[in-house]
Amino acid sequence: MNKIKIIIAREFNERVRNKTFIITTILMPVLMIVLMAVPSLIMFFATGDEKELLVIDESGLMAESLENTDELKFTFTDLSLSEARANTEVFGVLWIGQNIVDEPTQAQLYTNSSSSMLMEENISSQIEKVIENERLSRYDIENLEQIMKDVKANVVLTSYRNDKTTESGEAEEATSSAVTYMLGMILGVLLYMFLLLYGGMVMNSVIEEKSSRVLDVLVSSVSPFQLLMGKILGVASVAITQVAIWAVLVCGIGSAVLPLLMPDDIMQTVEAVQAGQMTTIDADIDADMLSALSFATDTGKLVMLFVYLLLFLLGGFLFYAAMFAAVGSAVDSVQDSNQLQTPIMIPIFLAFFLSMAVFNDPNSTMAFWGSIIPFTSPVVMLARIPFDIPTWQIWFSLAVLYASVVGVAWVAGKIYRVGIFMHGKKPSFKELWQWIKQ
Repeated sequence: MNKIKIIIAREFNERVRNKTFIITTILMPVLMIVLMAVPSLIMFFATGDEKELLVIDESGLMAESLENTDELKFTFTDLSLSEARANTEVFGVLWIGQNIVDEPTQAQLYTNSSSSMLMEENISSQIEKVIENERLSRYDIENLEQIMKDVKANVVLTSYRNDKTTESGEAEEATSSAVTYMLGMILGVLLYMFLLLYGGMVMNSVIEEKSSRVLDVLVSSVSPFQLLMGKILGVASVAITQVAIWAVLVCGIGSAVLPLLMPDDIMQTVEAVQAGQMTTIDADIDADMLSALSFATDTGKLVMLFVYLLLFLLGGFLFYAAMFAAVGSAVDSVQDSNQLQTPIMIPIFLAFFLSMAVFNDPNSTMAFWGSIIPFTSPVVMLARIPFDIPTWQIWFSLAVLYASVVGVAWVAGKIYRVGIFMHGKKPSFKELWQWIKQ
């Protein structure tokens, strides 16, 4: 164990003292927030130039109904279609047929350059609204417009969990589905990236040391299995350190910084919801925002979430890192490893795609078994945890995962102890199987 500790310390210090680790640890949370916010910001600020459309309305219904926007200006004209199309100073021509109400296909757009999907949807939706209003007016119902306004309803659905109760014995209000979706996605993607990034790090480290013949010297002092476990645990400690730092930052921001930034009345509402004294219906805050603030300021839930993240990160990393190390020991260069690591990469990719299916139904048979089978369980289970699944499923998944780690480490060790001494020839899968049987 002393020899393994020395190897762990060496692997840990080499990576943690690296500037890249420090920068990544600090910037990764910021980068993830930016990546989530950028699409919305782009859609908000990326407004195009104003485009003018000449409108030839033979139906006579659109003049007072088509509304200009920041990007689209409607100009009605008496020109013929051929004359209007000859005008290259405008963006295009919109022709509305005389019988548009009965034949909605009588709407044609002629542009002098390529149009966008959003612009075409805007035009179509405005024309559809005019057609629908005109068809309704044919029923000759008095105050029809007011009746339609009165009929419209905005349903705010609040979900409760029968299997979870508050201190008063009432059903506990469930976390917003939007917040749950985002948490599941973040956790699933995070673990997916860690498995690929740090697993590849172990493989590349083994390949580098093997090609430089450093391993030939090291195995004179330590056994191949000690070397394998020391390297894997050393890199695993780096990943755990990074997540632990993020946990402290997130919990600190949620418990200390966020309440100071939010107005007092909002924080009072959040605290009332957390204590079960108020529901999202009673609050004057958007339900998704209230649920997000409630979760972000609940230190207990955040700590438990990071505990699960660390447990599945460690188990998933040990499971896959042993295989990556075995591949690294069997080849002399990164290029030679591409074929051998394909069987390892496929389950990781499959786990990512299965985690997407979790968002449709976190309790489906596919989601359940995807979170139990060790090849996919680290990513899929982390995507399911925010949906408040039964605790026994989480611990059962962890038990299966860590039991599988023992078997995988044993098999990887058999390959590793032979592979580190093999040079000049990339082994086939048949030869790897022979190494395992020796």
